[in-house]
Parts: sequence; C-alpha cells; structure tokens
Amino acid sequence: MYRTCQCTTDDIVFVQADGNYSDVYLFNGKPHKMTFKLKFFEDAFLQLQNNFFIRVGKSLIVNKKYIYVINISTQELLLSGSRLSVEFKLRVSKDALKELKDQI
Repeated sequence: MYRTCQCTTDDIVFVQADGNYSDVYLFNGKPHKMTFKLKFFEDAFLQLQNNFFIRVGKSLIVNKKYIYVINISTQELLLSGSRLSVEFKLRVSKDALKELKDQI
C-alpha cells in the first residue's frame, strides 16, 4: 500500500530509489513508499531555498544534516543525529562516497 507523506523536508533523512518508486525514510525510522522516481525528489529539493539534500550515486539522496560518518574503506554511510530515533547504516559505492566527501 502506498501512502502520502505528511512531513516537512527536515523530517526526511534520505530517499532511496526502488525502480519506478522511491522510499522516503523519516527521522522516526519509518519508510514511506512514494510513486515518484528519485529524479522527482532531486528536482524538488533543488527548488528549496535552504537545500540540505545531496545526491549520492544513482540510487540515493541524503539530508546533509544527518551525515555522521563517511567510511570509504567499508563503503558505509552512517546517518545519525539527536533528532533520529534510529541510526541508518547504508552501503554505498566507494566512488559515490569519495564524491560525497569532496562535496561537503
């Protein structure tokens, strides 16, 4: 079942591609399946006055506010923060992590 997301952009920790859909992960740890491709979110976030979102590789957009650790050798991105009820450990390619590190 696909739900609408009643949230603000500050509530979004990351968005992950899932074919023609996207999973929006919120600060409470709950994912919301959305009927939009990742490109839709990328374009929408670019319209924000204060855009804290960054594309990481082909299938991920993260909120820079929640980036805690970028570990290139283990290919892991740890998203954490005082507002989060869970920590997210994501597997990401080395090239995407290197590019992310250069951008922030």
